[in-house]
This record gives sequence, C-alpha cells and structure tokens, in this order.
Amino acid sequence: MENQVVSEIIANLKGRRKYEEKKAKKLGYDCLYKYFEDKLEKKEALILEKETLAMSLEAQNESSKKEKLSQKSSCGCC
Repeated sequence: MENQVVSEIIANLKGRRKYEEKKAKKLGYDCLYKYFEDKLEKKEALILEKETLAMSLEAQNESSKKEKLSQKSSCGCC
C-alpha cells in the first residue's frame, strides 16, 4: 500500500534526492519512502495539535469574556 503523496514527493526531488537520502540514512531510515512517510505523519500531527490548541484558546477567551461582562454588570455606577 503506497502513499501517492510520498511517491510524488520522491519523484519531484530531482537534484535534492542525494541530500535527502543521506539525511534519511543519518536519521536511521532504511529507505527514502519511509523517511518521507514519517515526515508527513509528523507534519499532520503538528497541524492537528495546533488546531486543537487554537480551539481551546478560543474557548478560554470566550469564557473569560463572559466572566468580565458578568463582573462589570455588578456595579450600577460604572
């Protein structure tokens, strides 16, 4: 089961192929395909993590805004 995206990336390396092969071997991968497959998985995981972090920050901001509004309305003079 080959990942089409990884195959396209490897096909489009051209002059950088030797560099990427050396880098993959240095990091302990036995083939270039596994290196790019792992690299894409890490990138997707990072994007997912950033999205969840953004959602949690957004929820915190909403709750803090609601708290501030409820605190302001307690006094009639301001």
